[in-house]
Amino acid sequence: MHILGVTAHPTAAWLTQQARNLHMDLDDANRGFRFLIRDRDAKFTAAFDAVFTAIDIRIIKTPVRAPRANAIAERFVGTVRRELLDRLLIINERHAEAVLHEFERHYNDHRPHRTLGQAAPARPLPRRATTETYKIQRRDRLGGLVHEYHQVA
Repeated sequence: MHILGVTAHPTAAWLTQQARNLHMDLDDANRGFRFLIRDRDAKFTAAFDAVFTAIDIRIIKTPVRAPRANAIAERFVGTVRRELLDRLLIINERHAEAVLHEFERHYNDHRPHRTLGQAAPARPLPRRATTETYKIQRRDRLGGLVHEYHQVA
């Protein structure tokens, strides 16, 4: 997951700038991807698509009137709502962006994902469990709203 920005009123120009920012962020981190799956919203203009086609990323549009086609994105939106936004009062755009960036770090670096064998996306897959006993330490994020657990040596 990568949070690009927060705005109450997204426009086509704003989305195009966010696409450029994503390209620079991925370039700086030496990470890339081959496909971009997006819906058919009118805000995704030819200029938005051109940012990705210029760097050989294939754009795949979801089918018309197929709400299940975007299931992964919808599931992520549900996760953010259930685990974060339903439990927190957001004051303004700056606060929303700070909270979402903190959740982004938690989601990518620590939160277990079922399809990855309970590993986080940005971390290596966990080793097989042994019968040894370990001490566990808890770290609170977002004022105790989200908890992370780490093994202590």
